[in-house]
Amino acid sequence: MNQATIDFIRQHQDEDVRQLAFLGSKYPDVDMPFALDQIRGRQMARTKLPRWANIDGIIYPPHISMEQCSSEVTATYKAELAARLVKNNQQNARIGHSLGKINFLDMTGGFGVDFSYIAARLGVKSMYVERQAHLCAAAKENFERLGLENATVKNGDGVEILHRLEKPLQLIFIDPARRDDAGNKVVSLQDCTPDVTLLQDEMLEKSDFVIIKLSPMLDWHRAVSELKQVREVHIVSTGNECKELLLVLSSSFDKKAKFSTGADEDKTSETDDETSHLKVYCINDNQVMSYDESDKSVVSIASGIECGIVDLEKCSSEENELSQDSSKPLYLYEPNASLMKAGCFGAISSRYGVKMLEKNSHLFISDKPVHDFPGRAFRIKAVSSFNKKDLKRQLSGITKANIATRNFPLSVTELRKRLKLKDGGDTYIFATILSDESHVLFICEKV
Repeated sequence: MNQATIDFIRQHQDEDVRQLAFLGSKYPDVDMPFALDQIRGRQMARTKLPRWANIDGIIYPPHISMEQCSSEVTATYKAELAARLVKNNQQNARIGHSLGKINFLDMTGGFGVDFSYIAARLGVKSMYVERQAHLCAAAKENFERLGLENATVKNGDGVEILHRLEKPLQLIFIDPARRDDAGNKVVSLQDCTPDVTLLQDEMLEKSDFVIIKLSPMLDWHRAVSELKQVREVHIVSTGNECKELLLVLSSSFDKKAKFSTGADEDKTSETDDETSHLKVYCINDNQVMSYDESDKSVVSIASGIECGIVDLEKCSSEENELSQDSSKPLYLYEPNASLMKAGCFGAISSRYGVKMLEKNSHLFISDKPVHDFPGRAFRIKAVSSFNKKDLKRQLSGITKANIATRNFPLSVTELRKRLKLKDGGDTYIFATILSDESHVLFICEKV
């Protein structure tokens, strides 16, 4: 990076890179592709990685790497998770851990965001491994500016480094590539690179814990069944958007208790030892709900298995009757994205005292406010059928609304056109089908 490039970056750091791209001929001494990556990268970092954006000299990668890297929020969560695992395990740590040896290995370093936060939080000697030389060069510079004194950067193949390990580590982190050679996204564990199903035995042999970062699109039940000794599942969302799936494997985890998928009564716990039960964590910003997969209330209502919590037919009829009584307000609850991904609808009903509206709607109802519900809460102002007179009466005076459909035959766009409502405002409308197959609109205001 010559002085002309440095000066150009500083002078144009707040400008539109699309316009700057046309200035290449005016600045022959400037490494324009590199400069544009730095300007665009820092602009993205102001929102995604504010701590990094405030440090001069941080080198940012090409745009696609910036898009794929973790945010500060999710990286911080992984760092706290890693610290908890290592701290709770210190008394039982295997002989061989040493301050002079590598204790944390990131096998797929990438831009180095996750590595930097985990390494800083653990405070142990750590190794970052990445196959792309330009990312290694950037990581080396960045880690120095971030003050990571115990970080070692290795340009190479993480799998080969794993094969050469002799001393057991405290933690291995791996984020397998989720795109094929053509650049298309993949969601199967075996299609990721490297294939963690083939590496899991060796990783568990050489580390107390393994954290695997996966696509939020992955079927986590299937992933758990394909891996050994999965101790925890973390479904991480920010802004109610599911960002990543984390699986924690433990070399000391006794997987005697098979987790329940809600589809086979034989897949029940073979031991009462709580340490062998799979724990699931659902995170959305500051909202956290965790549960034990062996808990009978976790069984998904949508699976059709009676969970002993909600009588769907009774729930629907009761709530419709109550909705006509304006002296007793009803509240509607929409679980956050992580809970939707987890599918733990029985646990939600049990934990928060709410009733599922209908098994395929994934909406809940209560006749009293639940202040700590992990999701959005609404007060139901009216319930309308699709009878023209009923619609006209219930929607009177409403010109715009925020519309959502759940288990409903029309799309939001189609329904908005039919109701002749603009988008926005303070009114929220949920369209769904009840257990008696009637189509209804829940007209709400946000709590």
